[in-house]
Amino acid sequence: MKIAIMGTRGIPANYGGFETFIENLAPRLVRRGHEVTVYGRSNMIDYDDDYYEGVRIKILPTISHKYLDTVVHTFICTVHSFFTRYDVVFICNSANAIFTIIPRLMRKPVVLNVDGLEWKRQKWNWAGKAFYKISEFMATFLPSKIVTDALDVQRYYKEKFNKDSTFIPYGAPEEEIRSTTILQRYNLQSRDYVLYVSRMEPENNAHRVVSAFEKVNTTKKLVMVGDAPYSTNYIANLKKTTDPRIIFTGYVFGEGYKQLQSNAYYYIQATEVGGTHPALVEGMGYGNCILANDVPEHREVLGDAGVYFSRTDQQDVVNKMQYLLDNPKLVEERRRVVLQRVRANYNWERITQQYESLFRQVAKK
Repeated sequence: MKIAIMGTRGIPANYGGFETFIENLAPRLVRRGHEVTVYGRSNMIDYDDDYYEGVRIKILPTISHKYLDTVVHTFICTVHSFFTRYDVVFICNSANAIFTIIPRLMRKPVVLNVDGLEWKRQKWNWAGKAFYKISEFMATFLPSKIVTDALDVQRYYKEKFNKDSTFIPYGAPEEEIRSTTILQRYNLQSRDYVLYVSRMEPENNAHRVVSAFEKVNTTKKLVMVGDAPYSTNYIANLKKTTDPRIIFTGYVFGEGYKQLQSNAYYYIQATEVGGTHPALVEGMGYGNCILANDVPEHREVLGDAGVYFSRTDQQDVVNKMQYLLDNPKLVEERRRVVLQRVRANYNWERITQQYESLFRQVAKK
């Protein structure tokens, strides 16, 4: 099949979850014999070659604006796809639901990954929230099929819109990283730091993690990985901490990111909005003990393998952090349980096969 993928910032990944997802999925589809084109944004992807791991890279312009970046770029991509022969168009993000109609006018089947419930994010004003809610509704009838990566989100679409969706989870890495070059850059030792990874936005609760860590008794460090293009004030306030144990790295991708995940003492997932968070599944894949915000999406992914803190009680974050810091045997035991769970449920090859089957299904129709 000839497959177009759009709605993300593009690959090689240098931003967030959707991009990492596509960087894992697209090359695997190529290795299965398909021709895959991934569209990227000119303001994010600085990559000179035409292909990345066998995937054709098509960079198109956009508008660098909080409310326009995603929709403008996807509109341009769908118009480009209108004049290009593809068997399937795969679009990410429910905000792009309205643009699925463009390739469908040329009888191209469109699969839309709706992600999580974006209208819950604090960064959106009333207009942004309204747009996402309208987009959710349009996602129920404009694309050929929709994909949900969390059972909780699948239930939401069924209960609110009576819309069936295809559940396909996110995949986990299956590799052992031994190098430690990035640890040396930040003066870190293996198993001597707690790791947080996320976009630095309020609903991802970086402030709760920093505040709690300031109160725990430990010589270990807290490594905060991530950034956000439209949260400069929020990030600046985070960095006002006077705790020398807390390290902010900004974005880290590729080998450096893998090293940080592979050598953490435990990993903390504090997000509260969205479907399955890629960094959580990746943290599991690298064998981390996981301390997670107690929300349904995290319970779904982690089950009994995780340790949970209260969504509302800040002191509970402090207590659970300290508990894991004081009980290394429990941390090691949770590592083993997490690996068993991730290998059973979040295998990239199996997930690629599920997407391939779905694409074949809609292409035949």
